[in-house]
Formats: sequence, structure tokens, C-alpha cells
Amino acid sequence: MIASWNGIVLAESDDTVVVEGNHYFPENSLKKKLLADSKTRSNCPWKGVASYYSVVAGGKTNTDAAWFYPEPKDAAKQIKGHVAFWKGVQVS
Repeated sequence: MIASWNGIVLAESDDTVVVEGNHYFPENSLKKKLLADSKTRSNCPWKGVASYYSVVAGGKTNTDAAWFYPEPKDAAKQIKGHVAFWKGVQVS
């Protein structure tokens, strides 16, 4: 699987975890230099508290386009250490 935005590869892995139709990429597959920490947080009743990254690539920023669960609840423990994308990021 490859996650890309505006033609720039953000992550690539043969070992994603699919939850609710979203591919979660292992942290070691991310191009971390293209991700910036965000202060945004959200809560999922069964996965826990999500944190976000903004994608910064090609001179543009896609705010909060990636999310992860630093300490997922037991029901979602398989996505610990993984990041998913949305907001125009292509995953294929």
C-alpha cells in the first residue's frame, strides 16, 4: 500500500492494518519529515483518543491529514504504532 498526496509518497508498506476501511501504516513506513505534529485530538468510543499530524509536502500543508492512537483501547490494540490518512491523501 502507498499513501501519497499531490504525487508525493508519504508512506509505503506491505503490512498495513485495516480498521473500518482505513489502512493504518506502521510508523517505520512513514516519511516522518513530511509530517508535522498537530495539537488536534479527537475521541473514538472504542479506539480511544486520536492524535493528528499535518502533511507538509511540495510547499503545501494538508492540516490534520493523518491520525494515530498513541494509547489505543484494548479493542484497537492492533493499530498501536500505526498511522492512517484522509483529507485527500490517496491510499492504494
